[in-house]
Amino acid sequence: MSVEKLLEALSTVQEPDLGKDLVTLNMVKDLLIEGNKVSFTVTLTTPACPLKDRIKNDCIRAIHSVNPEAVVQVNFISNINTSRKDQDPVLPKVRNIIAVVSGKGGVGKSTVASNFALSLAADGAKVGLMDADIYGPSLPIMFGVRGERPLMKNVNGKGMILPLEKYGIRLMSIGLLIDEKNAVVWRGPMVSSAIRQFITEVFWDELDYLVIDMPPGTGDIHLTLMQAVPVTGVIVVTTPQDVALADAKKAIAMFAQAQLKTPIIGLVENMSFFVAGDAPENKYYIFGKEGGKRLADEYDIPFLGQIPLIQSIREGGDEGKPVLLGDDAAARKAFNEFAGNAARSIAMINANISTERRAEVVVG
Repeated sequence: MSVEKLLEALSTVQEPDLGKDLVTLNMVKDLLIEGNKVSFTVTLTTPACPLKDRIKNDCIRAIHSVNPEAVVQVNFISNINTSRKDQDPVLPKVRNIIAVVSGKGGVGKSTVASNFALSLAADGAKVGLMDADIYGPSLPIMFGVRGERPLMKNVNGKGMILPLEKYGIRLMSIGLLIDEKNAVVWRGPMVSSAIRQFITEVFWDELDYLVIDMPPGTGDIHLTLMQAVPVTGVIVVTTPQDVALADAKKAIAMFAQAQLKTPIIGLVENMSFFVAGDAPENKYYIFGKEGGKRLADEYDIPFLGQIPLIQSIREGGDEGKPVLLGDDAAARKAFNEFAGNAARSIAMINANISTERRAEVVVG
């Protein structure tokens, strides 16, 4: 049992999304043989890889094809990839910029963005969350930081705003700069200017992912952001209801326009079905069934998953502790599977690989 033989065996293990073997992709590190024990590390393109177990099992089978008695230990680390160019001056230390969008309000976009960011951070990524919904900021409530104010820091002779840190992620929202009782009555140019400040005057520092919670609809803010920032891609949030789906189509069409041409990471269906706490096996399709999945199929974009309508999700947001940090196993499973599939789609976009192979998630 030699290193060469083991590498030859591991060269038969495919990275499911990138379509090449682990050895060719230089993903196998620190291969060590000690008697009958074999250990090595596989470098993933995202810590939230939903196919980690599949890769591990394939690796063990490959080693056993050389030595059926081998005791195999497969370790994982992540090296989050990016499609950004080194010379890009905008947010140069941010590897991936993800916009979470919806065609209309009320579909739970901010809830999805918040729990998505938390799920990525829980897997070890450095994550920031920017609330770009100037007229209706909700992140201060959802993260329990109402009334708190960010500090300033001198960075290379320039005063920069330090984002708040809560639950392991960095936060910035207009709601942290103004009294929540005051309405933001600004015209489009002022809103666009505020968004630019959040990009250029907030010290985000090094991040694997900056998740941007966009305002609902399609308008000036979206155009400003997409033209000012090298966005990796967008996640579209909808409910199964026809009214929401009609507006989601407009959002998809907007980002496909030649002037933007922003990749669609995928579509996630929120409030897919109601699950009662005392009867979790029963599903009630209050807003229709699988409308989001049909829309993803229609536009040939990845379907990232279904988020059920569960009371604990609403309670977590209102109490300032998002549900991903709570005890509701069904809600946490749904958000983690969605986040894993989104991270997988992001990695494929960065590797310039088609995302047509969809990740379909149905909460059991």
